[in-house]
Amino acid sequence: MASTSTGKTKPKKKKFKSKQPLTTPPTIPSQPTPIQNPTSLRQNIEQVACATRAAYTFLSDNDLRLHPSQTLALEAKISTAARSLSDLHLSLSKNSSCLSNPPSLSTKPCWFQRFLSDAADEYDSRWTECFRMSKTSFTLLLRLVSSSLSGLAPVQPNYALGAALFRLAHSASYKAVGNRFGIDSATACLVFHTVCKAIIDNLAHLFELKTDINRIVVGFGWISLPNCCGVLGFDRFKVEGDLFGEDGFVMVQALVDSEGRFLDVSAGWPSNVKPESILRQSEFYSRVEESKELLDGPAFELKDGNSVRQYVLGESCLPVLPWLITPFQETDDMDASFRVFNLVHKDALKLVATAFGRVRDQWQLLRKEWKEGCVEALPFVIVACCLLHNFLIKCSEVSSENNVEYTKDFELPVFEGEVDESGSRIRNALAVHLSREFKSFMLKGVGRWRHGLCIA
Repeated sequence: MASTSTGKTKPKKKKFKSKQPLTTPPTIPSQPTPIQNPTSLRQNIEQVACATRAAYTFLSDNDLRLHPSQTLALEAKISTAARSLSDLHLSLSKNSSCLSNPPSLSTKPCWFQRFLSDAADEYDSRWTECFRMSKTSFTLLLRLVSSSLSGLAPVQPNYALGAALFRLAHSASYKAVGNRFGIDSATACLVFHTVCKAIIDNLAHLFELKTDINRIVVGFGWISLPNCCGVLGFDRFKVEGDLFGEDGFVMVQALVDSEGRFLDVSAGWPSNVKPESILRQSEFYSRVEESKELLDGPAFELKDGNSVRQYVLGESCLPVLPWLITPFQETDDMDASFRVFNLVHKDALKLVATAFGRVRDQWQLLRKEWKEGCVEALPFVIVACCLLHNFLIKCSEVSSENNVEYTKDFELPVFEGEVDESGSRIRNALAVHLSREFKSFMLKGVGRWRHGLCIA
């Protein structure tokens, strides 16, 4: 658009001459300004270096007594201070030839070597603090996986297992792990992934859905879920970047028993894949639907004459199948027995959330946000941690912290497809059964109704 004019002439501005001569602005030197008093600054640096050295000495002298979280935090601060001092010394040395070298830190045998000698007692609690298990359980686990660690020589199997468990337990960097076990960062990385694979290869039998089905069924029977063989649910683990889209996650499908043990784990699914698709592509689904090797036990006859086959409870994001029972759709006028069933179902699903919550508490590495470049390893780490969780339950190493109940912090969309008739019949029969059990418990007072479950 053309500019317009008002038709008026503007008054001319008067020009004023400066009484002082004009000067050009100062130029920024391309080289750093020489230090005016390098001797005084050197003394200050050496005082800071002395304090840093004292902190390191304290850490070195007490690293067997401090909690791992304390040593990792202090170690990180000392390392940052040492790097800053080194950089500052390097820049100052260009201006003064009288500066001394930065302080060097003394060396000792690696932490794990000293730990083995200092924590030789079978019941030393530091084993649990450092590796999330007692010395007895560590020794048993070492015996189970050592044959798969021979390729890591000259790293000894006990060093390799200790390094991997320490990283899992405290989310320690490869550098921090390497410093404690006398290996470099690259070797620490190799050791970690080798141990995770060894755990999966040698502890897979702890997914006991096929081998210990009677114990599983009896366990759910105690909470008034006859012939139930597990609770099927999902969890997710955050991944940096946009590999799986904005706010992307790695999804994990898991089957859990009434004691919080993992019976089956399928990990590594992108969060943009529908839960139904994850289920149908999982090995668990294949073993039920195709090979018929799972959930093929005898039916259970209820008191009213109805019988129910072996089944698992599943989240509402999954379809109702002959062996997979999800909750009823909530409505204002739904039957009272349906409400009771949904209450029991909801609390049973907490078993999955609680199991994953305990795994995250035990193995802090799973709490971190994973980088895109490491996402291929994440499924193996998750499965290894679930097996270690089962291993600790098997060894009766359940701390008081494991009594905490966890809830899932996300919701998946409800499945809106067709309902299988056979599965619907089983769900209806279970609803009537649970409603009758609830009334019986309330009338007779022989038990209590807690968290939606009938407990005798």
